[in-house]
Amino acid sequence: MQLVANISMLFTELPLVQRLSAARDGGFDGVEIQFPDADETEALRAESVATGMPVVLINVPRGTGDAVGLAALPDSQSDFRAAVARTAQQAAALSVRKVNILAGRPPADADPALCRQVLISNLRHAADVMGDIGLRVMVEPVNPGDVPGFFLTSLDAALDVLDEAAHPNLFLQFDFYHMSITEPDLCAAIARAAPRIGHVQFADTHGRHEPGSGDIDFTAAVRALRQTGYDDVISAEYRPAGDTKAGLEWMDGFRKMLS
Repeated sequence: MQLVANISMLFTELPLVQRLSAARDGGFDGVEIQFPDADETEALRAESVATGMPVVLINVPRGTGDAVGLAALPDSQSDFRAAVARTAQQAAALSVRKVNILAGRPPADADPALCRQVLISNLRHAADVMGDIGLRVMVEPVNPGDVPGFFLTSLDAALDVLDEAAHPNLFLQFDFYHMSITEPDLCAAIARAAPRIGHVQFADTHGRHEPGSGDIDFTAAVRALRQTGYDDVISAEYRPAGDTKAGLEWMDGFRKMLS
């Protein structure tokens, strides 16, 4: 497994484009970016080539204002499809391999059954669009403590949606941080999710900081992940407690777990 950095959260001491070389110098094998601006696409592409740092994953835009995703919002299907089209162009320009989708936070009076059907329809659409250009599509459950009102908050809910969508190009984005909060046993959750896992992220609980700052047993979690047969990237998506570079002492031990 390769270790990549989410540079929307790490190396924020620097402008976004400069974070690719900082991640390389810090010992990472690549990067992911949550919501890169369209006007930075060419500069990011050039820097990715120059540094040899692939951009592995980006997200479909989450919407405007305080929106946290569009995919489960019944009144936003046209906005979601437009966002998917823009993301497909940007992902192709950046040679991205994966795209992540956030379900979002529906209005309080929205019908949950309708939101679920909208989410499934939107995921199928995105999977078709991205599949046509060779990209895999992820959907991510997010713990409701960090994002109150988020529609997809548990592993079982995400797996049920993937089962009903029944699309070969839909996968689970499994974040150790979110799943350690919502699931009673992280290693058991990894085993249960195994056939669906397409991308993995991590941060420690509770605080979403560097590994070793909280409660997660990363040795056990990585062992459980390895037992599933997963052999793709695993991404550091945490909030540095201080300067990013100064907080990378965890990497040597983590790399030994991955090797």
